[in-house]
Amino acid sequence: MRKTRILAGIGLTAAALLTLSACNSGTPGASPDESGDATEALWEVATDVDLADSPTYDAMVERDGVIIGVKNDQPGLGIEDPVSGERSGFDVDIARWIAASLGFDEDQIEYVTIPSANREQAIVNGDIDYYVGTYSITDSRMEQIDFAGPYFITGQGLLVAADDEEINGPEDLAGKIVCSVTGSTPLQRIRDEYNPGDTVEYDTYSQCVEQLVAGSVDAITTDEAILAGYVAERPDDLKIAGEPFSEERYGVGLPKGDTALKDWINTLFTDGGDVWTALFDQHLAPAGISGDQPAVDE
Repeated sequence: MRKTRILAGIGLTAAALLTLSACNSGTPGASPDESGDATEALWEVATDVDLADSPTYDAMVERDGVIIGVKNDQPGLGIEDPVSGERSGFDVDIARWIAASLGFDEDQIEYVTIPSANREQAIVNGDIDYYVGTYSITDSRMEQIDFAGPYFITGQGLLVAADDEEINGPEDLAGKIVCSVTGSTPLQRIRDEYNPGDTVEYDTYSQCVEQLVAGSVDAITTDEAILAGYVAERPDDLKIAGEPFSEERYGVGLPKGDTALKDWINTLFTDGGDVWTALFDQHLAPAGISGDQPAVDE
């Protein structure tokens, strides 16, 4: 397993929506079709799913649909078109892939945008069936919920103005104002391990980006996979400063104790390397990100 590395400052447009066609039968984790067209079906919607002992799956079957928590403002990962309402990105398609393996097509998926600070509670309350959205696996979170995965590994970084020559890493944050989202592990790490002049927090990273462009904050901190998407959208305004200084392992948030669903998703990831690679190439590679699919936790 190789740690993901992001090449900062590549001015490419955010990845386009991956269109998926739902079939009536097939094998979960099916490989891309022989045409190699990543905008066609990468998988088929499974039928005759046999998933015993999963109360979460039983709830999906009873309502004839799946409710998935996601992000809506992270280019390349999870974005919602403000006009059409269409969702796209690597995380969104990971969520779709899981739903298809469980027998649910796009018409049976309800997406719910949930801020970082509210993710665990939404899972505990049963408001969503699972969460896919730059959700780092941590010991403190695992006290309340379970994770499948990891399905992606990145590292914490800093986003600054394109003309900023003062900040080249977290050691340069003395006297600087750093922005991140409420409830994020990167924000807590900056506070605990470094010495920023001040920190401010918002519900979304897009709010931090607007503050940075306006000059109200000096830097944004979060995972480089997220930051690279914003650089790709606004290369004249933004850049990533320095090297990553942590390891963030993204997982699928699940209700505590649903081992059957966790094992199902981990098997999907383990057996579906071609699908993972196609989604990575579609959504993250255009923003300058490189990496390999990680092995799931046992």
